[in-house]
Amino acid sequence: MTARREIEAITQRIAERSKPARQTYLERVETAISAGPHRTVLSCGNLAHGFAACAPGDKAALAGNRVPNLAIITAYNDMLSAHQPFETFPALIREAAREAGGVAQVAGGVPAMCDGVTQGQPGMELSLFSRDVIAMSAAIGLSHNMFDAAVFLGVCDKIVPGLLIAALTFGHLPAVFIPAGPMTSGLPNDEKARIRQLYAEGKVGRAELLEAESKSYHGPGTCTFYGTANSNQMLMEIMGLHTPGASYVNPNTPLREALTKEAAKRALVITAQGNEFTPVGRLFDERSVVNGVVGLHATGGSTNHTIHLIAMAAAAGISLTWQDISDLSDIVPLIARVYPNGLADVNHFHAAGGMGFLIRELLDAGYLHEDVRTIWGEGLRPYAIEPGLGPDGGVTRRPAPTVSGDDKVLATAKKPFQPTGGLKVLSGNLGRAIVKTSAVKPEKRVIEAPALVFHDQEELSAAFKAGLLDRDFVAVVRFQGPKANGMPELHRLTTVLGVLQDRGYRVALVTDGRMSGASGKVPAAIHVTPEALDGGPIARIRDGDPIRLDAEAGTLEALVDAAELAARPAAAPDLSANGFGMGRELFTGFRALASRADMGAAVFG
Repeated sequence: MTARREIEAITQRIAERSKPARQTYLERVETAISAGPHRTVLSCGNLAHGFAACAPGDKAALAGNRVPNLAIITAYNDMLSAHQPFETFPALIREAAREAGGVAQVAGGVPAMCDGVTQGQPGMELSLFSRDVIAMSAAIGLSHNMFDAAVFLGVCDKIVPGLLIAALTFGHLPAVFIPAGPMTSGLPNDEKARIRQLYAEGKVGRAELLEAESKSYHGPGTCTFYGTANSNQMLMEIMGLHTPGASYVNPNTPLREALTKEAAKRALVITAQGNEFTPVGRLFDERSVVNGVVGLHATGGSTNHTIHLIAMAAAAGISLTWQDISDLSDIVPLIARVYPNGLADVNHFHAAGGMGFLIRELLDAGYLHEDVRTIWGEGLRPYAIEPGLGPDGGVTRRPAPTVSGDDKVLATAKKPFQPTGGLKVLSGNLGRAIVKTSAVKPEKRVIEAPALVFHDQEELSAAFKAGLLDRDFVAVVRFQGPKANGMPELHRLTTVLGVLQDRGYRVALVTDGRMSGASGKVPAAIHVTPEALDGGPIARIRDGDPIRLDAEAGTLEALVDAAELAARPAAAPDLSANGFGMGRELFTGFRALASRADMGAAVFG
């Protein structure tokens, strides 16, 4: 089935714009492919170093260049709940590789930081840049040139985008992404949010807050809300980089183990030594990118991907823009409600039909390109399934249910929760920005109020605690962009502004920083571009300036005379404290090199 005419038109627009860079990229991929099996170019000394620590059988196999060798790039650490399950995956993958007649080696590890730990802390200023560090770290592992394919073990926020950028840089290799799955459901997300608000108002203490947080984040696996980590998993599946049905199976279960072994074997099948050679550089094209954006809109996914998708696409020579994302949002209906744009968590989403139901609905309604290549073969239709465990311990698949298991969580494309997607691009005399509308009630999507200007989130929080914010206002939090301080998430403001909105005040946020995959019920114009430090008009806003944020019309305006606004000097706060502490000294070059948010906020390319 072909995609709708409007979807095809946007895809073609992206393809035409991308032609020069995409052609250059593909030529490089084909040149690398034509070089043949890569271990043959290594000297005997090179090769001896490469397999010195292998088991005798693996060493003999690699010495003869007879079998495919699988690179494992892992983001394992045992501090991140989502990544702790990866501790056992290399052994499973090696076992699966041997069963399939291949070899697997851990080619390298990459850093994996937890935004949940660093929210509101100095370390958050390294978070966005960690994506590019991860890409470079994975490239170092793969640069040994020992491998016929790669599997990537990663789940969370910047980690999957960084790994995919690396995979596409080595586009001559097949690449399979293997997730760990979400933790089981704990304290409901709306109850967690309620306790956070009570704490912000001083109505409960730290002990009660910690108890609630610990009941929410209580075991191995991703956090269960639909933030960036779980949006990553949706993207990898809908873009055909997971095996079908892999995204939301809980860790440490027989089905998760079976899916992991299956993914490793599939990676070996699609090497150049087999009959289904599928290098990721050929697989990942404009249609794949559009399918990812469609999935993001249909599920009300993370705002962070308005940055990451652009950077990931660019790694394959594809030029995706905010306008493309916005135009797709106007077409694609919202058919999933998972916290923060609903009460359910991702386990409820999976139980209601999950990715299989979602993909089938979008395919049948013409919102996805069906004629894409995936690691599973030709076409996306094989992903419209529900995974299970067979009597032999292997993975079985049956067609996705035709009826939602919970119509408050998963709707049909014909009767969606809203007719448009969950993200919107805003434009106006303050530049361009992103707003997530899926969790914002329609009556809250247009705010006009005086500006209150802050230069960090601590300043705003202090004003709240002092009782100075009981009024209608638009919080302008600036000098939070990639060049200023690495563009940290300002997630702690969600609670403060949510309290004020619940008190009946009309409030909104405008910032050149990020919020989170968990951006919530308060309208927030984020990623304002150009950022304040890069000459953006946001640097010339003053307290009391009327600001209008209209998420329906897609506008962001300071209602100030244009000549007056242009003539004002830009604010120039002391940002020297952003340059040291918690490793920030090491990222001075990254801050200087970072591109604009609407260009992916990358330090390379």
